Amino acid sequence: MPTGTIRLHRVLRVTPERVYRAFLDADAMAKWLPPYGFTCKVHQLDAKVGGAYRMTFTNFSTGHGHSFGGEYLELVPFEKLRYTDKFDDPNLPGEMQTTVTLKPVSCGTEISVVQEGVPEAIPVEMCYLGWQESLAQLATLVEPDIPG
Repeated sequence: MPTGTIRLHRVLRVTPERVYRAFLDADAMAKWLPPYGFTCKVHQLDAKVGGAYRMTFTNFSTGHGHSFGGEYLELVPFEKLRYTDKFDDPNLPGEMQTTVTLKPVSCGTEISVVQEGVPEAIPVEMCYLGWQESLAQLATLVEPDIPG
């Protein structure tokens, strides 16, 4: 069964440490990861190699949700995350693998995201659009430096 690959690249005005933390903190992920029009509930998150996570994205308009989960395959603090995603819905078969690479640059952090194995039933351009929205929300979460 054919699958798709998504590749994204962004530069954010923030340290790699803050971006890395946003990928591994359940409350942060619930805020930035779901694309526009969706909410997120993180059911489980064990942020260590071999650890698992589970969450649900719910369409705010329809109330219909998609649950999925995966395993952390590689975690290099402030540099790299690699994890799997698998939908609970049997109509979205297979396992995706996402690699996030963080690189410090003069104005912040360069982020590269590669998601492989996107199920054939999900149009690649829709997945790409969703990731763009998620990364825009990530920027609004991590870039502000609000004093305590």
